[in-house]
Amino acid sequence: MVMRNKTTGATADIMDLGIQDKKVLITGASKGIGEGLARAFAEQGCQLRLVARSADKLEALAEVLRRQYGVAAEVLAIDLMLAGAVDCIAAFGGDADILVNNAGAIPGGNLWDVDEAAWRAGWNLKVFGYINMTRVFYRLMAAHGGGVILNNIGNGGENFDFDYIAGTTGNAALMAFTRAMGGKSLKDNIRVVGINPGPVDTDRIRNVWRKRASDRLGDASRYEELMRNYPLGRPASVAEIADLFVFIASPRSGYTSGVILTVDGGISSNRSI
Repeated sequence: MVMRNKTTGATADIMDLGIQDKKVLITGASKGIGEGLARAFAEQGCQLRLVARSADKLEALAEVLRRQYGVAAEVLAIDLMLAGAVDCIAAFGGDADILVNNAGAIPGGNLWDVDEAAWRAGWNLKVFGYINMTRVFYRLMAAHGGGVILNNIGNGGENFDFDYIAGTTGNAALMAFTRAMGGKSLKDNIRVVGINPGPVDTDRIRNVWRKRASDRLGDASRYEELMRNYPLGRPASVAEIADLFVFIASPRSGYTSGVILTVDGGISSNRSI
């Protein structure tokens, strides 16, 4: 499959995954991994439904993708925390063939750092957000003859962390939810899969490491010194994560359901003392 960059005119060989013109809905699509997911699916010629809170960022990204890849890209600026948000998203993109649940960041801290209000807010956006989106879109996909639901969870769900208590518990819950749904979903021709990225090179993680560098080294600008402790001396790139989502969404991974795929450079397996 040859794709042409409409800005430069350059062409690139891209593996044809058989999802061209599939309709893909991505939540949290305006930045970070969500933006990378939009680009990766656009490379495959998918029709995009992009959802996030920032209208300006969404429209700017959609315009780039339309121009660069010649794909349809529609946007919906909405806060998933609002009552009725999931129904609005379903009205906007209920014909999706592929749903990527990606919106949400659960606050860090131990049991006493994260009070009940912050804990509930983080879970309402991510944990219950994924659950409620799946509740609605699974039925829509079943009525349309099938589909794929991908949950971007995070390896904190398998690395139980005292200092990320709300997140590690929430991610573990989403891992269980994904396995439970995906264990029987093929009866409706729907695949449900979870992906657990480890550290990914986004603005969010760089801000986290700047704070840690300030706390540990007394200098926030030295944050890259701490990041060198990761496998290969770096976090994963956004593309390394997004490309896996695209492959798993494709028919080339058509027998994959009810599992969690971890991409963290071996961090979760390296439990040596």
